[in-house]
Amino acid sequence: MATDVTAQTPDGTVLRPLERDEWDKWYDTLVRAFGGTPESAEERALWRELTEVDHSIGVWDGDDCVGTAGAFSFRLTVPGGALVDTAGVTMVGVAATHRRRGVLTSMMRRQLDDVRGSGRALAALTASEPAIYGRFGYGVATHGLNVEIDTARVRLAVPPGTDAVRLRYAAPADALGACEEVYARTVAGRPGMIARRPGWERVALLDAESDREGASPLQCVVAERDGRPVGYARFQVKPEWDTAGPAGTVVLRDTQALDPAAHAALWRFLLSIDLTAKLTAYGRPTDEAWRHLVSDVRRCGLRVRDALYVRLVDVAAALGARTYQAPVDVVLDVEDAFCPWNEGRWRLSGDAKGASCERTADAADLALSARELGSAYLGGTALGALAAAGRVRELRPGALAEASTAFASPVAPWLPHGF
Repeated sequence: MATDVTAQTPDGTVLRPLERDEWDKWYDTLVRAFGGTPESAEERALWRELTEVDHSIGVWDGDDCVGTAGAFSFRLTVPGGALVDTAGVTMVGVAATHRRRGVLTSMMRRQLDDVRGSGRALAALTASEPAIYGRFGYGVATHGLNVEIDTARVRLAVPPGTDAVRLRYAAPADALGACEEVYARTVAGRPGMIARRPGWERVALLDAESDREGASPLQCVVAERDGRPVGYARFQVKPEWDTAGPAGTVVLRDTQALDPAAHAALWRFLLSIDLTAKLTAYGRPTDEAWRHLVSDVRRCGLRVRDALYVRLVDVAAALGARTYQAPVDVVLDVEDAFCPWNEGRWRLSGDAKGASCERTADAADLALSARELGSAYLGGTALGALAAAGRVRELRPGALAEASTAFASPVAPWLPHGF
């Protein structure tokens, strides 16, 4: 909960908790900071409903709102399958008239103090610009895969059982319960996924005509076996024609599956929709199984980009909340100027069954900053790779290999949707 304290920022503006009746002015400031393009009435109303006012702050210059920041209460999957209470930092914006005056730093300072006060060990966000949040201790912890598949030339080799999966069209709203059932069953299996709270399922159904860019309304296909849902895909089709004939695009919005056959059945369907020649998808898992089924991966237009940034607010609690795929016993010398309570030496001991992390006076084995811990936390960025970049220092021979192996995840961490 945001501390109920009003404070001045370095430039004399006032930072204070948001009041519910100020939401429209506060949100208008955010929209303008991101270019000023208005959202549909439906989308605006949903974000108003989902905003957690108790975890939101604003910066005010007289009656003008010039800075916004909020946080959603999430549970984030970490290696080992545990769900950790996390502050999903969101709706951060500063008016262009008040840039480079300490407004953002003041909001980040207040926010992380509030997160710590609430007992949450993690904060996480998606960054509009990757250069912004490293100085506040956030590290890139997951990546997403953007694809553009030439479906006229790419085919799938599907595993046994694929033909036993039944696919059916369903209105997206009517299929929402089945889709959420599938989604909920996938959350524990991959670090970085979010256990959705009530109301968040409606975000996936937002489908303003002004946002379609010539594509169809949202469509949904449900995969079933023995009458039970085992997967789904939500997508749009953008019709196009050229001199050679139909050249439409399938725009994949979301897909999940519970087993290899359901996954293959859905992707085979998506790659073979009539009158289309291309499929685009954004932010998919970097290790998603379809990559090993396609006939020609070079015609899939793969491009990786940063996704979720993670910040350890409580080093001991965060490192103790996950498991480690190999035994580890290392002393970490952590640098954290922005959250100084994390600074110092911590002994991490753990394995696949659990872990503990406590302060120690023992000599350090590895030295790194909170930013590197955030990058490595979900198992998608190797400590060895960070060391090769000069961002982790090995102080005891062998400690880097031990820790890098232990921190890794057998599946790539993935953020399923933004917030």
